[in-house]
Amino acid sequence: MADEQTLAAYDQAAAAFATDWHTQPAPEDLHDIITRFFTSGGRTADIGCGSGREVAWLEANGYPAQGFDASEGLLMEARARYPHLAFSRSELPALSGIADGSFDNVLCETVIMHLDRTLVPASVRRMLAIARPGGVLYLSWRVTTGDDVRDPQGRLYASVDTASVLAELSPAQLLLDEELISISSGKTVHRLVAKKAG
Repeated sequence: MADEQTLAAYDQAAAAFATDWHTQPAPEDLHDIITRFFTSGGRTADIGCGSGREVAWLEANGYPAQGFDASEGLLMEARARYPHLAFSRSELPALSGIADGSFDNVLCETVIMHLDRTLVPASVRRMLAIARPGGVLYLSWRVTTGDDVRDPQGRLYASVDTASVLAELSPAQLLLDEELISISSGKTVHRLVAKKAG
């Protein structure tokens, strides 16, 4: 279940967060990874889609996409901006309403660090489960070393244990494992791409 304080922060200031995200430069580095690893034309889930920017990009670039988020406020922003696209409420780790093996590509960009760290392994396991055999999962999170922290808005940034994430992905083939400074946020981000066994 999503961290309540984080969810409240997103719900209460959804319009402001959406405006901020949509005025940032396009995340070319993320788009390059998608183009390299995702199945073109494949059904794609954006888990933690926020206000829908990446769902719109995916849809426009040959990856039929559906967005999922735990925040009703952010989903309202997404639906207002992109009324022709599909957005649904679903939260990690359960991802209720999403069937196993239903997506060719699964995208989860800087979301899992907003969860209680004890929920991260189950969340990774579930995201791999909704990918079809041979499907691809892209997963990233902002790196916090030491103790969990909260930002001024109250959003949780959990100290994610990389080893526990990799353990959940061990049945899959790891295609990318990198840690770098994000161009958009200036923060350290860990990125993984895994291909589910066929």
